[in-house]
Order: sequence, then C-alpha cells, then structure tokens
Amino acid sequence: MEASLIPIAVGVAAFVGGFAVNWFIESRKVVKARHKAEQIIHNAGKDASSIKRDAILESKEAILKVRNEFEQEMREGKKELMAQERRLQQRTNSLDRKMDQIDNREKDFQNKEKELKRQQDKTLSSERRYLELINEQLKKLETISSMTSDDAKEELKTSLLQDARNECALLMKKIEDEARNEANKKAQKVIGLAIQRCAADTVAESTVSVVQLTSDEMKGRIIGREGRNIKALETATGVDLIIDDTPEAVILSCYDPIKRETARIALERLVTDGRIHPARIEDMVNKVRKELDRTIQEEGEKAALEVGCDNIHPEIIKLLGRLKFRTSYSQNVLIHSKEVAFLSGMMAAELGLDQKTAKRAGLLHDIGKATTHEVEGGHATIGGDIARRYGEKPIIINSIASHHEDVEAETVIATLVAAADALSASRPGARSEMLAAYVKRLKQLEEISNSFPGVEKTFAIQAGREVRVSVMPDSVDDGKAHLLAKDIAKKIENEMAYPGEIKVTVVRETRVTEFAR
Repeated sequence: MEASLIPIAVGVAAFVGGFAVNWFIESRKVVKARHKAEQIIHNAGKDASSIKRDAILESKEAILKVRNEFEQEMREGKKELMAQERRLQQRTNSLDRKMDQIDNREKDFQNKEKELKRQQDKTLSSERRYLELINEQLKKLETISSMTSDDAKEELKTSLLQDARNECALLMKKIEDEARNEANKKAQKVIGLAIQRCAADTVAESTVSVVQLTSDEMKGRIIGREGRNIKALETATGVDLIIDDTPEAVILSCYDPIKRETARIALERLVTDGRIHPARIEDMVNKVRKELDRTIQEEGEKAALEVGCDNIHPEIIKLLGRLKFRTSYSQNVLIHSKEVAFLSGMMAAELGLDQKTAKRAGLLHDIGKATTHEVEGGHATIGGDIARRYGEKPIIINSIASHHEDVEAETVIATLVAAADALSASRPGARSEMLAAYVKRLKQLEEISNSFPGVEKTFAIQAGREVRVSVMPDSVDDGKAHLLAKDIAKKIENEMAYPGEIKVTVVRETRVTEFAR
C-alpha cells in the first residue's frame, strides 16, 4: 500500500516542482516586462517633454516672426500714409496757387474787357464817321465824273473780269504746258519704244480688184457667145465684171471683198487654163470658194499664233481671217490689227500691265469689220457684241467697244488699244487718200480757222496734220491766243472726220519797221 503511494507522491512532487519552476520563470518574465514597460514610459515622458519644449519654442518663434512682420507692415504703411499726406499737402498748395492765379487772370480779363468795350465804342464811332466821309466823297465823285457808283462798279467789274480772264488763260496755259511737257516725255518714251520695236512695213498691202490678161483677145473668150460666160461668172460669184477699153485688164466690182477675191482667183485660173465655159466656171468658182475658206481659217490661226493669243473661239478665228481681204483707206485691216496688237502689248509692258491681255484686245479691236452690211451698227459696237457672244473677258469687250469712244473706256488697256489704233492708222504711209478728198480736207481746215475773229491767215501743213493760224496782235493778246487755239481745235473735232490728230498752232507776232535816212 505504501509502496504504491510512492510513485504518486513522486509525480505530485514533480508536478509541484515543475509548476514552481514555471512560475518562477514566468515571474522573471513579468518582472522584466514590467521593468521594460516602465523604461518605455520613462523614455516616452522624456520625449514628450522634449517635443513640448520644441513646440513651445517653434510657436514662440512663429509669434515673434509674425509680430516682426506686422510691425514692419505697420511701419511701411505709416511711411506710405505720410508720403500720401505730403503729396496731398503739395497738391493743396498747388491748387491754392492756381486759384490765386485764376483770380488774378479773371481780374485782368475784366479790365481788358472794359478796355475792349471802350475801344469798340470808339471804333464804331470812327466807322460811322468813315462811312459818312465815304458817302460824301462818293457824292462828290459822282458829281465830278457824272457817273453813278453802280456804273463805276460795273465798269470796274468788267475791267477786273477781263484781267482775270487773261490771267487765268495765261495761268491755264502755263499749267497745261507743264503737264503736257511731262506727259509728252513719258508718252513719247513709251510710244517711241513701242514704235521702235514694231517693225511694220511703210505701206500695207491692199486687196486687188483688177485681173491682168495675157492679151485683149482673152476678153472675148471671157464674154463668151452672147455673153454666157460672163453671165455665168457674175451669177456664180456675185461680182460685176467690167470689160472696157482698158488694155489687157478686167475690172471686178463688188462691195464684198471675199466675193471679189473669189472672182479674181477663179478668173485668173480660168485665163491660165484657157477652158472657159459655164460648167467649167461653176466648178472653178466652187473650188476657189472652198480653198478661200481654208485660207481664211489659216490666216486667222496664223495671225493669232503670230501675236501669241490662244484659246480664241473658232468663229472669231474665221472673222480674223476675213480681215485679210478688207481694207480701210487702202490699209489692210488684218495687218493693221496685228500692228495694234503689237503696239498695245509693248506699251502695256512698259507700263507694267498685262501684256497678253493688251495684245489680245488689240488683235480683236476691229473684228466687227469682218461682218457684212447685213449686221447693223458701227464696227466697234458689233465687235463688242461678237466678243461677248463668244465668251471673251469684259476687259476685252470694253477695249473693242470703246476704241472709237462709242462707249467709255473702263481700263487703261482700253485706252492703250485706242492709242495704238491711232498710231497704226496715222503713221506715214499707212493709209492712202484720194486727192480730191485731201484737198477738200485742207480747205475745210483753213475755212474753220478763218471763221474766228482776229485771224489774219491760216496755213494747213504736214498733209493736214497741223494748222498754223496767224492772228492780228492788236486784236488777240497772249491769253486770247491760247483760248483761240482751244476753240479752233474743238470746232475741228466737232465738224470734221479724220484719222489721227491735228495740231493747232496760233502765232501772234508784232513787227516794227523803221527806216534810217
């Protein structure tokens, strides 16, 4: 029994011993933990004290900084207030001085106003006295001169008006001379360069309406039996054949130059061939007409290519070709049109304008002459309508329509085309004129000039392109001479038709002759 209790007692003792050891170990851990906790609490207190001290120091520094900044702002604000106060004080003093000056000026103005009032009263009194004296003098003058003041004023006004007219005429002449000289210099330069570069023939070719024959025997063959050949030729071509005593020549008469040219070529070929009968005449005329249509097209294309114009409507090309067979005062219209195109283009280039547009307008400016009499109106108006119909630009249309001043020129290029047209038409040898018409024109120029009072003699010179008028110096002074030249030129413009321009020169000369014996 006792032996069996011994293991139990040992186990209990071991348990108690283990428990005691464990308790002892745990007690040691608790002590260490408590000691460590106390150490942490102690350190935390130290840190809190340090943080508190730092926070207090930082807050004191911040308070001190804010206080210093506030005090600095207060000092600066005080300085600014003091400066503003000084400025206000200065302005106040300045305003006080100005008010004193204004008061002084006002007193001066019042004194001057009183003085002016006295002067005005004195002046009015003097003026009344002056008018009274003038009236007395006028009455005395009227009594002495037997002329009223109104008559004297009228005479003085007439004299002054005449003097003013003379002075205005002289001044107008001086201004016009200066402007004309300057314009002439520039125009001469531009036109001179254009003419120098345009190497045109002196005399332009013209269409021919006479067919030369190898012999007079050929006239009978052309007439044919009972005139059947000549009738067939006139019917086929629409041209009248004149066969007279002119040796070895047949004259063709027709207003249509295309028909006349067709008849001329056909007749020349028939004469060369020798076979002349109605059937042969009809075949030859039809063949020549087709060839002439091709020639017209080719001439139009050649002219456009030569001038440098592209994209021209085919119908306008045909009209251009027809101009080759038309003349104006014996000047070939197609050659004239090309000359105008070249001159317009060169003048446009000198002035810095569109050279291509100017050449195109110059080439087409007489396109209206290619139409027949069936189209009514002037050729400038017709040409403008044709250009509009076939889609030309407005500047081209206006240049064509305005080159004879039928409508107003809207661009500088239109003016250049008109000037180039006058240059080409009026250059020496460009146009021919019948002797009777030439003499009649010269006589008309002299009659127009002699119709003005004060004209002594008139001389038309330079083929009628200049008129020199000699006036009586006692009747026409320098001012009237200038006005007389303008009046003569204006009357010539209104009553005569002529190519180019006519220069009017009035000559006033006084000659004194004495003999020494």
